[in-house]
Amino acid sequence: MKYVDEFRDGRLASQLAASIAREADPSRSYRLMEFCGGHTHAISRHGLADLLPGNVRMIHGPGCPVCVLPIGRIDQAIRLALERQVLLCTYADTLRVPASGRLSLLKVKARGADVRMVYSIAEALGLAQRHPQRQVVFLAIGFETTTPPTAVAVKQARALKLKNFSVLCNHVLTPAAMHAILDTPSGTRLDGFVGPAHVSTVIGSRPYEPFARDYRKPVVIAGFEPLDVMQAILMLIRQINAGCARVENEFIRAVTPDGNRKAQALMDEVFELRDHFEWRGLGTIAHSALKPRPAYAAHDAEARFGLEYRPVSDSKACECGAILRGEKRPAQCGIFGTVCTPDNPIGSCMVSAEGACAAHYNYGRFREPSTGTHAPALEDSA
Repeated sequence: MKYVDEFRDGRLASQLAASIAREADPSRSYRLMEFCGGHTHAISRHGLADLLPGNVRMIHGPGCPVCVLPIGRIDQAIRLALERQVLLCTYADTLRVPASGRLSLLKVKARGADVRMVYSIAEALGLAQRHPQRQVVFLAIGFETTTPPTAVAVKQARALKLKNFSVLCNHVLTPAAMHAILDTPSGTRLDGFVGPAHVSTVIGSRPYEPFARDYRKPVVIAGFEPLDVMQAILMLIRQINAGCARVENEFIRAVTPDGNRKAQALMDEVFELRDHFEWRGLGTIAHSALKPRPAYAAHDAEARFGLEYRPVSDSKACECGAILRGEKRPAQCGIFGTVCTPDNPIGSCMVSAEGACAAHYNYGRFREPSTGTHAPALEDSA
């Protein structure tokens, strides 16, 4: 199968592993963050950490859209469903994210709220057309990958003059999160990034140039297959050994320097930057998220329903925030795999397949010995 089987070749993976072991300087450590949750999933699923030498350490990043959504944003959606009786639509993983009072959207659905899982925002738009007497709200989440479809739906709603469709917009921006990570003490100890794949097909490779230029951190954009990730790690090691920092694109079959300009123009037409936005684990980051422009305010659920945002602290027992910042690995959370499991998630990192905790749990990576190579706490590796 083109572009799948050839990127899962065991013989080539062994060759790449040998090259990494040969070129990794045994006198130093390499701390590489895979920003995207999709890469975390690939690393755990295919056991790539087992192929790396002990001084090459992969560190989880905040690139899981479900994981970075703070409790207060889920609470907004719950208030809409319970108090305003809207027909609330969102993606499956979002339904299970823990909110205040031990609630989740799935639990309020069980209480009788009209909460529906959809596979795309187009389904929510269709529901609004078929049920003109109901207010339909789509809880939109995700990075730049899922933002263009939301923009399309908002434009369609305006063109159709739908008065019963709006979006609770929680789209966030990758470069802003990377800046936030690097501006923390743990971020300064990173040596480079495996850049996200799907996001980069939209925004291109140019937005990562400030990280190489200003922070001296190399970025290698990689696809999600095992050989993509292994090749990106090798490319990062070569840059680090040479003392240089630049943006390289391993995922040339899908990513270009300028990305998808049509999608970018569409996002810019429909959305504008928020002044600030709270991320789980990263705190409030300026200009890191989007909201509908005034021209589309009729389809902005926050404006339509007069919603206020109320910050809510995470569970004190949950280390999801530290895991999203790359400061801890999942097994270092005291409730990982015991109280907190995919069937009973306490933190959002255990909900989504892209979450670090869910990936470690589902693929048995938590059974690694403490001397394993994957994502030791940054405070332990300084």
